[in-house]
Amino acid sequence: MDESPSEQTQSHIYAGPRTDVSQNQGKFRIHFNFPGRTVPDHDDHGYGPLATVVESFMDPGTLIRMHQHRNEEIISWVPDGVMRHDDRQGNNLVTDPEHLMVMNAGSGFWHSEETLADDPPLRMLQIFVRPHSLDLEPGIQHEPIPNPAAGEWRHLFGPEGTDAPLFVRNDVDFHDCRLAVGDTVTVPSRAGWHTYLYVFDGAVDVGDASVGYTESALVADDSDISVTAVENSTIVAFTINPDAPITRQGTIGR
Repeated sequence: MDESPSEQTQSHIYAGPRTDVSQNQGKFRIHFNFPGRTVPDHDDHGYGPLATVVESFMDPGTLIRMHQHRNEEIISWVPDGVMRHDDRQGNNLVTDPEHLMVMNAGSGFWHSEETLADDPPLRMLQIFVRPHSLDLEPGIQHEPIPNPAAGEWRHLFGPEGTDAPLFVRNDVDFHDCRLAVGDTVTVPSRAGWHTYLYVFDGAVDVGDASVGYTESALVADDSDISVTAVENSTIVAFTINPDAPITRQGTIGR
């Protein structure tokens, strides 16, 4: 019997293929990854406060003109290259492998993004988190992040009050990890929370599920699940409170 596109490999692990939802604007291209669609018959494209994880490409010499976001938290994770940010608050920021940016859009935040002609091609993740309340105070965070350690999770953002360098205004923790072939780590977890994992580069086994390049998996409980690299891999994981209060009026990440 054929299995559904999101294959349930264990009672609590779901593996999903690369997204087929994309936009091509020439020098700027995006692929939407919807964590909720990893789970069969889930009634939301997002999963609790995690709305979408967008794989974004910008060619050298690309400008995304000033535009507004509202009622979403947008995180820019750049594992290689640079993304240049300007905004109406007078910030001129460069996000790169040493820095992470969180735009807490709240009631409204205007910004632009750019790569210069002599910048390298850019591939990054832009993560959209649903805040717990509408029309919060807007602001931006741009902070240095710890150097990655091979084979270890790095905690980069979390709810307000955690030990992560940056925060979002809902119950989502974000980690990244770089694994050599054969390395094994345990999926980050919290009691009562679930974890969505995305393979940015390489291929891994998540429990008994094989998850390849740009594919994802969702662990729908807080079990200790191993991740083993089949290839040299860069992976990210979002630990999510599925019962957190959410809003759904974001500009993109509804």
